[in-house]
Amino acid sequence: MGKLKRLIGKVKQTLKDEGIKGLLKKIINFIYFRITKVNRKYDNCFKDVLFINGCTLPHPQRYRVDHQIEQLESHGISCDRIDYDKLTLDKVRYFRAFVFYRCPVLPTIEEFIKIAKENNKTCFYDIDDLVFDLEYTNQIKYLDTISEDEKKLYNDGVVRMGKTLDLCEYGIASTKGLQTEMSKHLKDVYINRNVASDEMIECSNIALDTVEKDPNKVIMGYLSGSITHNDDFKLIMSTIVRLLQEYDYLYLKVVGLLDLPKEMECVKDKIITSPFVSWKELPKLIRSIDINLAPLEDSIFNEAKSENKWMEAGLVKIPTVASNVGAFKTEIKDNVTGLLCSDKKDWKEKLSRLIEDKKYREEIGNNAYEEVMNHRTTIKSGLGVAEFIKSKLKKNIAIVLPSPNLSGGVLVALKHGLILKENGYDVTMININKKTAKVDKLYEKDNYIFTVGKNRTEFKAHIDTLVATMWLTLEFVQKYYNCNNKKYLVQGMETGLYKPTEFERKEANSTYCNLINLDYLTISKWCQTWLKEDFKTIAKYAPNGIDLNKFPFVKRSFNGKIKILIEGNCKDHYKNVDESFMIANKLDRNKYEVHYLSYEKEPKKWYKVDKFYHKVPHDEVAKIYGNCDILLKTSILESFSYPPLEMMATGGLVVAIQNGGNSEYLKDKNNCLIYKQGKIDEAIEKIDLLSSDKKLRDKLIEGGIKTAQERDWNKLEKEILKLYQ
Repeated sequence: MGKLKRLIGKVKQTLKDEGIKGLLKKIINFIYFRITKVNRKYDNCFKDVLFINGCTLPHPQRYRVDHQIEQLESHGISCDRIDYDKLTLDKVRYFRAFVFYRCPVLPTIEEFIKIAKENNKTCFYDIDDLVFDLEYTNQIKYLDTISEDEKKLYNDGVVRMGKTLDLCEYGIASTKGLQTEMSKHLKDVYINRNVASDEMIECSNIALDTVEKDPNKVIMGYLSGSITHNDDFKLIMSTIVRLLQEYDYLYLKVVGLLDLPKEMECVKDKIITSPFVSWKELPKLIRSIDINLAPLEDSIFNEAKSENKWMEAGLVKIPTVASNVGAFKTEIKDNVTGLLCSDKKDWKEKLSRLIEDKKYREEIGNNAYEEVMNHRTTIKSGLGVAEFIKSKLKKNIAIVLPSPNLSGGVLVALKHGLILKENGYDVTMININKKTAKVDKLYEKDNYIFTVGKNRTEFKAHIDTLVATMWLTLEFVQKYYNCNNKKYLVQGMETGLYKPTEFERKEANSTYCNLINLDYLTISKWCQTWLKEDFKTIAKYAPNGIDLNKFPFVKRSFNGKIKILIEGNCKDHYKNVDESFMIANKLDRNKYEVHYLSYEKEPKKWYKVDKFYHKVPHDEVAKIYGNCDILLKTSILESFSYPPLEMMATGGLVVAIQNGGNSEYLKDKNNCLIYKQGKIDEAIEKIDLLSSDKKLRDKLIEGGIKTAQERDWNKLEKEILKLYQ
């Protein structure tokens, strides 16, 4: 209903101001926008975690990227993924944390992590093998069989993965062995074991329902590729040969067998070969065997390997016999969910019992199935890794802006954001203005806060604190569901910005009515007072400040013509700029020179202006203040009036009308001269007094500088932080 009321109000106002032609033009533009919005896909999505995949092999990235995303999303953490060579720096702004999986360092990766850390975003490194340090990979015997060029290329990748790992703060490992070694480089490492996805479960259920076995055969399966150059298989080769010779009904199925070892020529008729299959077909292949073989050499490298083979077999109720090493040792309950072997004797005895006892095979297989389904699936196992990631995230705050244009209210919100950022918060500015949705950053010297355009971004991330800054931004804040705290930073009575006939007047006014589940904040005692008196709304207060480095002191001589500065948009009635020029136009132009600073509209024809500054960048405003002697400020409504404070910081003088936005710090005859609204001659008298009375000027300049120093942002930082705690 609120949107409909606003739409009807806009139609009436446009018809009144621009006539039927103007209304028709706006209706056409509105319809076009609605149509394109329906058909438009968002450019980006604001989520919690981005996985950056550095692995080209499908099997590992599926487990460590896709499955972990499924774990996290099933526990309320929104995620996305991207390949490391497609990563751009722009992605930093759209996520709270980043998980780099097997990523070798690149200049982009290095710069990305640097920017992420500067903005209090958390970087994790995930890996499932000891391939980030040559100390470990030099133990891989296979590397002795490849060419020097191939080995050099491989080692380069290992070193570069180690560099990325060292750039990160935290780690996620698939095994205890990996956790131990990664902990030498990172603050904290969490073990998140490889688990089965929903799709794996579905494929396994199909295998359980469809695969039929020959009741006259018992088939052992070695599903790790070629056995010819496989040191793991060599551990049990002689035992397997003996068993194949001993049991007529026993067979061995091998995947991807190319050459048969000489030692197995005597049993070649009992070896079944199978081609490599896709992971979706793998459950059927595993289900076709009766015993899953998982031999593993005892080495530091193998200590870090995962228990995937056992888990995948368990999904289809096939028992696994494995070496008593690494993850197999810690994750398999011997004689319950699988069988563990420490030597050839173990292998012979335990395999013999499985071969001979079908009921025992089924019991071990069923136990493994129950263990996997209850504890080793994405849905069942995601809580731990979700809590680990959450525990490492910085508190995040999103401040919603009506526009990225640097108005006084936006500058205050930006400064609050910078203070929060410098104190460890992950801060994002959300721009709701559709015309400026692509604005990248809000800058302040060398510091900045990322800005995200609402109209081009889908929001799914959890936000600890979401802050509305002006009444138009409140609707987004109220509707956003994934948020702990919602606040409304009231910087002025926006009701007064609209004429009585404008529909926005009522809408703005309604936002101050002590809304449920909303904390009110303000930077003006005047705002705090009227919120309480007019709406019974209690607002937390912290004073507004100034960056004195941006407004350096400039000594004035007051020789020659005295320069009067008038500031404000003459279109805004509450700025009361017309009154400034009613005063200025009556000044003696042999004695005074009038400068006018306007960020929007140009001077009206009747204004007498000697120098006009139009749409001046905020960083250059201080130069204009420093070049003028007296600021004539006649606004009748301000949230917090910055120009007088900024002028005083530079050592200039102020003649002003008292209003709620300046009454906190403007003190008549102490740091400024105040005159009553509409008293043109009084204002002229006070300007003339300043031009002739050096003693008064010196007193007001001293008082103004003291006032500005008391408002230094550095002195107010603790009070600002309390607003958001």
